Amino acid sequence: MSNQINILALNPYHGGSHRAFLDDWQTRSRHTFDTLTLPAYKWKWRMRHAAITFAEQVVALIESGQTWDALFCTDMLNLAEFRGLAPPAVRDLPAVVYFHENQLTYPQQNDTERDLHFAFTNITTALAADEVWFNSGFHRDAWLTGVDRLLQSMPDFQPIGTGDAIRAKSDVQPPGIEPFPAPAARQAGPLRIAWVARWEHDKNPEMFFEAIRLLESHGVDFRLSVLGESFTNSPTCFTDASAQFTHRIDHWGFLESRDAYREALVDADVVVSTADHEFFGIAVVEAVAAGCFPLVPCRLAYPEVLGDDNEFFHDDTPTGIAEQLRTLSQRLANGEIWNGDRLRGVQRTEPCDWSRRADELDAACDRIVASVSGADTQENI
Repeated sequence: MSNQINILALNPYHGGSHRAFLDDWQTRSRHTFDTLTLPAYKWKWRMRHAAITFAEQVVALIESGQTWDALFCTDMLNLAEFRGLAPPAVRDLPAVVYFHENQLTYPQQNDTERDLHFAFTNITTALAADEVWFNSGFHRDAWLTGVDRLLQSMPDFQPIGTGDAIRAKSDVQPPGIEPFPAPAARQAGPLRIAWVARWEHDKNPEMFFEAIRLLESHGVDFRLSVLGESFTNSPTCFTDASAQFTHRIDHWGFLESRDAYREALVDADVVVSTADHEFFGIAVVEAVAAGCFPLVPCRLAYPEVLGDDNEFFHDDTPTGIAEQLRTLSQRLANGEIWNGDRLRGVQRTEPCDWSRRADELDAACDRIVASVSGADTQENI
């Protein structure tokens, strides 16, 4: 099926990666979209009220003559509630939910007890969808393992088999990235190291800065760009590091301009991740596409995304990271950090190029619409 279809897209938390994914897909899709969004504010309230709000809004669209072939939403919507409240013209559309994250295995920012209401919302949303998309296989498997564990802990009427039912209709659909120009020849100078993660504890910045301190103690010359978004409760190690490495800093903090951010990635030689938690790692993938050599944990989604190149993975210790950075600095001094293959990392990221991803997402929607339409035809015979 290759005809254009009309998609109703519901994005209850229209910000960050949720907004970027939907905006970038729409820009390149051969399908048409009607999009209902809510501001990226108070995510718990969004998960509680969005189904009611969107159900009311689609009534007005239907009355104006709008029709659709498929429904797309994110994990922030209670899809089961929405389908129960929406008019039949929308309720019966083939529905896809995209899991950017989830509220069962997402790390807690403090020691308070997890609100399992939101975890169950994710489960019922997945059950109510015709297909469930995850941004990585790692995310899918970790979440489904958590689902099985959670449901088995319930006192009675445990819906055993729920995880298997969701897995059977699950697919991995990575997010896309904008392509970068082919990496140019490196200008002379010290090793340029980039940090691109959010300034939060689950990214383990303490390990990163300890590795940087060790690198400096070895007498290695380097420059530092610490990018990513900061928050009022960001770990204090960032403040300490900004003072300690003032003489080495090229960029410090979030860059509001997307062009300036991309330029900072192109200027860097190495991107380092020390994350304890990530569902995909799109900031690192972007940096690699820009030409950065990745040093990342051999876990999470990184082996899935970057392949089996052992040079890309560190041993999760400051000492090991510092030693690998020192080796890369020596390579750079000898003329080429990539040992003669500057496209090695870029080629790993090509499956995430939006020119490819948009076509694959469109084709997946074609398949779902055709499959559900075929099932409806069979039921009517």
